[in-house]
Amino acid sequence: MIEARHLRVLRAVARTGSFSAAARELGCTQPAISQQMKALEKSVDTPLVVRSGRGMQLSEAGRVLLKHATGILAGLSAAEEEVAAIAGLRAGRVRLVSFPTASSTLVPPAVARLRGTHPGVRVSLVEAEPPESLAMLRGGECEVALAFRYPQAPGAAVTAAAPVHGMPREARAEANLEAQQLSAGADWSDLVATPLLDDPLVGLLPAGHRLAGRGGPVELAELAEEQWIAGCPQCRGHLVELCAGAGFEPRIDFATDDYPAVVGLVAAGLGVAVLPGLALESVRPDGVATVAVHAASGAPAVRQVVALTLPDLAEVPAVALMLERLSGAAAGR
Repeated sequence: MIEARHLRVLRAVARTGSFSAAARELGCTQPAISQQMKALEKSVDTPLVVRSGRGMQLSEAGRVLLKHATGILAGLSAAEEEVAAIAGLRAGRVRLVSFPTASSTLVPPAVARLRGTHPGVRVSLVEAEPPESLAMLRGGECEVALAFRYPQAPGAAVTAAAPVHGMPREARAEANLEAQQLSAGADWSDLVATPLLDDPLVGLLPAGHRLAGRGGPVELAELAEEQWIAGCPQCRGHLVELCAGAGFEPRIDFATDDYPAVVGLVAAGLGVAVLPGLALESVRPDGVATVAVHAASGAPAVRQVVALTLPDLAEVPAVALMLERLSGAAAGR
């Protein structure tokens, strides 16, 4: 096997014309140069130098190997420099995958601060909800995934997608399958999780609702007779969990992933809704009243927002820095 150190010796011998001169250039002894040249000739099974008088010159095989050695050593030098730049955060890449409300609230200040201190680190962003974002992380399509999950509501058995009012039996079966898939996607045991924040859930009521002017938190049980507007399947499933813990099953008349649509439906008096606090920072809640929502336990309802990566990736300097900046962005809220 040809080793890089042997190629460096060959290059020095060709440049200086002798073993002793090559030894002085490389800062070692003449016998060491001789031994390494013998090892290289043994590897290629042919002489590489020809002695002539007091000097020496490369054989035809030596000249061919030197031609390739120049490119190989240049490539190794460039690789070493690039790796050193990544290790020293003068370069590097972090591919982020985030759900929309984190993309508009947590990601911008975190990336801006990272670029301000380490402009050579490239950061890219695409959007995906869990569990798709976790599949992308495990599949090598990103280095960091921002995700969320909901704590299990006391006494609730439903874990994810809930059927909309009037849904046919076949569609209910599909919703149950989706619930199982989302529940499986919430397993983070193989990942490194950096907790960012507990995002409080906020109740949306029509402006003229009987509870709109209370000024304090609303218990979910007080909304048992309302029609509901729900969000994504995972959010919808958590709503059903919370309501089950409060002793009722919500009548979900509308389901949409579009937060402005949720606000519009509530403002039109077509139902009530619960949205994450981060979502309301990107949506103008015109025509609706916002109230704190408490679960049956009396504690505020929240979702857990985290940054996830793979164990090996957590040791990469640029990834570790991105996680640090995301934590800082969450702590600064």
